[in-house]
Amino acid sequence: MSHEAVVIGTSAGGMEALKVVLPALPASLLLRIAIVQHRDERSDSYFTDCLNRICEIPVTEAEDKEPFSPGHIFMAPAGYHLLIEPDCSFSLSIDPRVNHARPSIDVLFESAAEVFGAALIGIVLTGANADGAMGLKTITERGGLAIVQNPENAVAGAMPRAALAATQAHHVADLEQIAPLLMGLCATGEAAYGTNG
Repeated sequence: MSHEAVVIGTSAGGMEALKVVLPALPASLLLRIAIVQHRDERSDSYFTDCLNRICEIPVTEAEDKEPFSPGHIFMAPAGYHLLIEPDCSFSLSIDPRVNHARPSIDVLFESAAEVFGAALIGIVLTGANADGAMGLKTITERGGLAIVQNPENAVAGAMPRAALAATQAHHVADLEQIAPLLMGLCATGEAAYGTNG
């Protein structure tokens, strides 16, 4: 099964982590990529605009009903849950917070797992809570592939540790290894357990 989509979740320390991972991805990597970064509901698009300036792949905030297109990186807007619909479009929700967060990583991961199944890659990066752990478990239960940042090298290791406690990750990797790992996985379709980066 070839990989069609990547979902990434991060919280404390996440913007600096994304500045390492995303600019290393080439424009030729025609994946669908969606990201939940925990941030204040009143925050503007500064972080998205900053990432867009340094990435080869375009980075924008997802809009309701917008197609989840390949060759693009979509960020969840502040204050909204981001979900993937069966027709591969986005929906935005102001439903109650999940894991004290809106947007919630679990919400994105679980909806994406329903749509993409084994064609999905889930990535949990630095963060100070457990959001994303159950979502990553859902991804692996649906046959998808799980990548977790090495908690020993994360700004906040709680989120990667929670993910590793919830499910068996296919890869545990340092930040600098994640982009090359993604490119290798998408070139080979590899999904073997027990590989560290």
